[in-house]
Amino acid sequence: MTDYKEILRLQALGFSKQAIATSIGCSRNTVRSALAAAEANGVTWKNSRGTGNEALRKKLYPGSAERPEYRMPDYEKVHREMQKSGVTLSLLWVEYCEECRAAGELPYQSTQFNKYYADYVHKTKATMRLEHRPGETMQVDWAGDTMGIVDTDTGEFIPAYLFVAVLPYSGYAYAEAFQDMKQEAWITAHVNAYRFFGGVTRILTPDNLKTGVLKNTRDETVINQAYREMAEHYNTAILPARPRKPKDKAFVEGSVGVVSTWIIAALRNVQFFSFQELNEAVHEKLYAFNHKPFQKKDGSRAALFEEEKPFLFPLPPAPFELAEWRTATVAYNYHISVDRQNYSVPYEYIKQRVDVRLTRSAVEVFFEGTRIVSHLRLYGRPNQYSTVETHMPPDHQKYLEWNGDRFLRWAGSVGPNTQAVVRQYLTAYKIEQQGYKACMALLKLQDKYPAQRLEDACRRALTFTPRPGVKAVQSILRSGQDKLLSEDKEESPKAASQYSFTRGADYYRRDK
Repeated sequence: MTDYKEILRLQALGFSKQAIATSIGCSRNTVRSALAAAEANGVTWKNSRGTGNEALRKKLYPGSAERPEYRMPDYEKVHREMQKSGVTLSLLWVEYCEECRAAGELPYQSTQFNKYYADYVHKTKATMRLEHRPGETMQVDWAGDTMGIVDTDTGEFIPAYLFVAVLPYSGYAYAEAFQDMKQEAWITAHVNAYRFFGGVTRILTPDNLKTGVLKNTRDETVINQAYREMAEHYNTAILPARPRKPKDKAFVEGSVGVVSTWIIAALRNVQFFSFQELNEAVHEKLYAFNHKPFQKKDGSRAALFEEEKPFLFPLPPAPFELAEWRTATVAYNYHISVDRQNYSVPYEYIKQRVDVRLTRSAVEVFFEGTRIVSHLRLYGRPNQYSTVETHMPPDHQKYLEWNGDRFLRWAGSVGPNTQAVVRQYLTAYKIEQQGYKACMALLKLQDKYPAQRLEDACRRALTFTPRPGVKAVQSILRSGQDKLLSEDKEESPKAASQYSFTRGADYYRRDK
């Protein structure tokens, strides 16, 4: 509002209109208009010194309309609404204008609306609450203090680490004890926390531990692959706390401290003999923590969480299943070996390096980020095969119906020595099928060598060892040892006496 008293005071002191305008921060036309109105109505600095500025304005402009009365917004309500996801000041100003028009009142323009809200926030020191909207963020961390259980067999104390997840808006918390802080425990804790809350927040804020964040710099953030998969499964975004910026996680750090006092310290004198027993006690204390009344305001964390819960995203149909990533090279038999089990891959990927994703129930194979095949995971005896027929090269698919009897019939057609070698392959394992790979390798040699040479090679190999391997037969064929005319024969007793002398009883007679 123009300071009319100051205009009259400065004019009485002899200042020019331009100097007065510069001094009080208004235009020269405003000063000229005010001085003209004062002269017309007989108003001077001397007779208006005790008059207020608003009353002086009415004396200068007696015919002007009264200033309109504007409706002051309810900024306490505005502040509560601002904490909800997607709500902006522009939207609240439009709603405020509609309410004013419906009541026949004048609304402030958006600039004044925003200015008064900023004044409210500054006076009430409510800026921190603006950082936490309902359903916006879940902050997670490990408590610094440890708990533990006692091994019933050895009496050894086994440390337990407490995972804490907090919803900053309501302060509602989840806690669970684990034997370690490795990736499996880290992921399991998140899955259980989401189940406990009954929904998912838009943002997940962890600390910069390696099970969650591999790298977090000003220019680059690299999230652990399994952790990123979990976030994608729950449709949330991981925004790690900035390094050396404690206020990014001030709420969860404070909650971890409170939980440490409320749960860990409260249970310090209690002995537990299993993690199940320990977590039952933790959850009892957690319930009391979430439901205890606030000290400086009404309600509790649980009551405030009921307001926040509708803003959480729904849980996916199935919980996330932790996956382990490995690399493997596709062998010439178009299979990869994982944990001593074999899984087929399309033969076009032979000798290629692939990524393997393992869960409890499935094995997925990826090449350059694209999934090329998945198998049910095999358990039990080692060296089992999960083979898809279409993964075989065309010339291999004709061998699908081979079994032990058919291998023996084929080997018999080659010769008795070949059949002996094949029978040895089929009986060398507890499960006959485990020997099929060696039988097939021996069978493939007939594609390169005549049947008689294969038979001779098997015969020669059997003279070296009763259990010759496929490589031994291959070496004999490559070196041509099967073509040698002379063959080793076991010496009979008759042959031995032909080339040695035996002294008879007469030789040893003493009377000779």
